[in-house]
Amino acid sequence: MTKLKLGRRALIAAAVAAMAVGSPVFADGHKVLDKVHFLIPGGAGGGWDGTARGTGEALTKSGLVGTASYENMSGGGGGKAIGYLIENADSSHDTLMVNSTPIVIRSLTGVFPHNFRDLTLVAGTIGDYAAIVVGKDSPINSMADLLAAYDANPSKTAIGGGSVPGGMDHLVAAMAFEAAGKDALSVKYIAYDAGGKAMAALLSGEIAALSTGFSEAVDLAAAGEVKIIGVTSETRVDAAPDAMTLKEQGIDTTFVNWRGFFAAPGLPADKLAMYQDAIAKMYETDEWETVRARNGWVNIHNSGDDFKTFLEGQEKVIGDLMKKLGFL
Repeated sequence: MTKLKLGRRALIAAAVAAMAVGSPVFADGHKVLDKVHFLIPGGAGGGWDGTARGTGEALTKSGLVGTASYENMSGGGGGKAIGYLIENADSSHDTLMVNSTPIVIRSLTGVFPHNFRDLTLVAGTIGDYAAIVVGKDSPINSMADLLAAYDANPSKTAIGGGSVPGGMDHLVAAMAFEAAGKDALSVKYIAYDAGGKAMAALLSGEIAALSTGFSEAVDLAAAGEVKIIGVTSETRVDAAPDAMTLKEQGIDTTFVNWRGFFAAPGLPADKLAMYQDAIAKMYETDEWETVRARNGWVNIHNSGDDFKTFLEGQEKVIGDLMKKLGFL
């Protein structure tokens, strides 16, 4: 009996010691990472910040990673953090930098001199589709209605968005109209610097429709303020099962504002494999589902070469469209 008690105490002591040094062992014997340092190219509270901290929370609480630390490094539209990671590559093997679609747009427009090819591509992890919405009392109920209104009076069928001309909301609207056979250059786009102003413009009729992120559109629709008339996903999304995609309305285009992770250039192959393995296993955990559901994210996992192919495809589509619109 005494030996049994001593055995249990020894096991408990060993477990506590393991937790103290931050080296948990995953249930299936998978070798986990001791630590990850998340580099965030923007300030606290933004989309990049939430993605990094939510991912770190899931990885550590599930036991896939021992400890996670976070560093916000704003500046240069994200360029400061990218430059830092490249310049300090040899000492940054424990660092993952979060980024998203702007790394493609801002490198194309020369906001910073680097692009995703200058980094080690780890994985795309989540995404937010885009949506076209109209006011709750609008006579427009579908993309066909919006296109008919545009055909009848292009100058009075303005599309609003929360990004600057040439930004994501503008590009999504232009992509939708271009895929519908219209001239993207002739689409009247009005940028608003705040969601409240955009909603006021929509409800007053200053704009006919609003281009916005899908998760924001779902919140606005749930509050009874808008109707979602088109989503840029391949198939309908569970969060708004009644909202039709652009594709099922005959407009053959898709778009996702992805978020994912990059590492320093020259990262050893074995360390890259560990990062990718931990992220892949993360999707199977309850801890990740808690974080994902809380934030309304969509799982979009592109790892390694698949991530590169995805980014190259997005770069071409966005680049071609920005050239047509005169932004490149």
